[in-house]
Amino acid sequence: MNSSPISSAQTGVHEQLAELVARHAQHPFRKPVTDYNQRAFDASMHAWQSAGAAPLILDTGCGVGLSTLNLATQYPDHFVIGIDQSADRLARNTHWDGPQPENLCFVRADLVDYWRLAQQTGLRPARHYLLYPNPWPKIGHLARRWPGHAVFPSIVALGGQIECRSNWRIYVEEFAAALNQLSGLSVQAEAWHPAAPITPFERKYLASGHALWRCVADLDQGRAT
Repeated sequence: MNSSPISSAQTGVHEQLAELVARHAQHPFRKPVTDYNQRAFDASMHAWQSAGAAPLILDTGCGVGLSTLNLATQYPDHFVIGIDQSADRLARNTHWDGPQPENLCFVRADLVDYWRLAQQTGLRPARHYLLYPNPWPKIGHLARRWPGHAVFPSIVALGGQIECRSNWRIYVEEFAAALNQLSGLSVQAEAWHPAAPITPFERKYLASGHALWRCVADLDQGRAT
């Protein structure tokens, strides 16, 4: 595998990130939720509750679902919901060995709507993963990255242990900075050396010699403002 490292003119946390995060915290995102995403959310909640409503893990932006399968195996006493907006990605062969764990479901939905619906219903996941999201590395793309997106306060409000991973250190530093600003915690980006990759991107980046980064926060120690 040979994946090119991320190239960006940005050399550190975006100078406008704090202002953008503050603005989004003060002005809730009012975009209407689509009927399709409401149905998808309801279906995933039904699957979770029908399975016994075990402590919940959200694998948001799960792609082909390999991370969801790995997390369900790693946490057999939890229920994992893998969410992605692409039906094509969800339908791909994940090259999973053995039977699929039963403590999971997959749902096709737009994350912006799914996160807001989760917040509105008072959902409190035990764990929440954002693994290798699109980094949008151009300086002008800040608002497209999750830390700079209007939905970020809803992500933080869900609580639980949240983890973001990327092969671009700045993305994780921005994620940590936005978490700190909204939660009052002190979260730092850290180098990440997985014993075994759990997503295709993680595997590809490791094989290409990329440095990996993550931040982890227990949001139940703080609350979004």
